[in-house]
Amino acid sequence: MYRADYHIHTSFSRDSEAPIDVQVEEAVRQGFDEIAITDHLEKEPIDGIIQFNMVIEDYLKRLAEIKKQYEGKIRIKTGLEIGYEPRWHGEILRLVDPKDFDFIICSTHKCEEEDMNTGRFFEGRSQVQGFTRYFEEVLSTIQNFPFFNVYGHMDYINRYGPFAHHILYVSDYKELIFEILKALKDRGQGIEINTSGIRYGLGHFNPQIEVLKMYLDMGGEIITIGSDSHFTHHVGYLWNEAAKLLKNIGFKYYTAFEKGKPIFHYL
Repeated sequence: MYRADYHIHTSFSRDSEAPIDVQVEEAVRQGFDEIAITDHLEKEPIDGIIQFNMVIEDYLKRLAEIKKQYEGKIRIKTGLEIGYEPRWHGEILRLVDPKDFDFIICSTHKCEEEDMNTGRFFEGRSQVQGFTRYFEEVLSTIQNFPFFNVYGHMDYINRYGPFAHHILYVSDYKELIFEILKALKDRGQGIEINTSGIRYGLGHFNPQIEVLKMYLDMGGEIITIGSDSHFTHHVGYLWNEAAKLLKNIGFKYYTAFEKGKPIFHYL
């Protein structure tokens, strides 16, 4: 089977110290055919500490060098993960030209200008209220920011919040999640299956099986598989297990990208 890990971070993301070449070497060692380097573009610090001040020009230059260095060993795609916030819409458009990238992930890491993992976003809200507001923000982003290919870890909100149990019952948000998936499908965009949920102790990939089935049932086809690796030992994390899960659910193929265009690989 053709294997492509489509969510890998390097030291261009300030929450990773892994050099690009080390991440690539690990993917080669594991026999991956292709990877997408998808470093963070965020306009403000996370927790007021981690500053994602990527210089796009330097990033693109280094990726071009690494592609040439590993030509014939592994395909490396130029990717980006945009942590979208509505107030930075114009600035993101100024910084990012989609034509420079093979693949762009859009993610919601903040909501109402608050980091998910500080707990402040959940103040005065029940778990259901907080999760509902998050999904509303995801839907609004999809409706107003078209310059991406897949939405990242779209139900990962249950990592966070001062709650005894970090469980997200899909049935509580079914209508909103359906709207999100339909909006993506109608726009020719997709989702990822992100394996890091297991690392974070959620007991499942993101999104959950119920969401994957919902997406498949409505005719959704575009889906990437990503480890969300920030460390070398997480490259390719549970990739084979995620591919088997997709096949067991009923997906016939998963997706890679070339200059923003989906390429389908059989599972």
